[in-house]
Amino acid sequence: MLTIAVTGATGAQGGATARALLAAGHHVRALTRHPGSSAAEALRRLGADVRHADFDDRASLDTALAGADSLFAVTTPFGTDTDTETRQGRTLVDAAAAARLGHVVFTSAAHADRGTGIPHYESKHSIERHLRASGLPWTVIAPAAFMDNYASGWTLDGLRDGVFAWPMPADRPLTLIPATDIGAFAALVLARRDEFAGHRVDIASDELTPARIAETLAAAANRPVVHREVPLDRVREHSADLAAMFAYFTTTGLDVDVAGLRRAYPEAGWHGFADWAAGQDWAAHLAADPTSAHHH
Repeated sequence: MLTIAVTGATGAQGGATARALLAAGHHVRALTRHPGSSAAEALRRLGADVRHADFDDRASLDTALAGADSLFAVTTPFGTDTDTETRQGRTLVDAAAAARLGHVVFTSAAHADRGTGIPHYESKHSIERHLRASGLPWTVIAPAAFMDNYASGWTLDGLRDGVFAWPMPADRPLTLIPATDIGAFAALVLARRDEFAGHRVDIASDELTPARIAETLAAAANRPVVHREVPLDRVREHSADLAAMFAYFTTTGLDVDVAGLRRAYPEAGWHGFADWAAGQDWAAHLAADPTSAHHH
């Protein structure tokens, strides 16, 4: 049994990882800036040791990591910017090195090590390089696009009108993964340090075209949905970073060996997009006030 510190524990990836680790019987230190939040309370009820930690407060990280065996590290530019993300990620790696942790699993983005030119992929790759240079045993898991984004924000706003608005051509495949599978795979990697140390693994659990995504959402939500290609210029007005990402998805493409991962690691319990969509409460999602949605 390991004591594993999990950053972003109240977020999608960290939360899924914390739950998977707790289910596997590990001690989880859930690191969060908001230990009083309802998400933190839910982790406490599952048996996590919730600790306050702030990426901008190195002392809080040192305290939170002291005596832990391993770390699950997640960073985000959303709500800040990529320079902040890179700085915070490096600080976290430095704190992990000072604590002499036995393993750091960093969640990045699929293809982030390929010179994509996408700002929030480049920031993650910069943290990956810092981690590899730290002398710590490391593993990078690099998820494809998040299925979970299809149940929030502007995707949800469009579905209310029967439209899956997405900045890619109808027939261009995209690899996808839900947060629950990222958490399950991270837990597997943390439990099998010797097998995964020194490796970087792109992960995805399905590959679909936007046309097929629209059909699958229609079936799950039990309402008509058609794909409409949003012009990249429209995305660019909102975010140059996201526009660069969708341009990459459309031109190079985010290929990940979905079949190979399923064969090699069946215990991660990979969910196809149809499985994920069927598990969502679409009536509740679509009834919710669109102004409360997170615009990522």
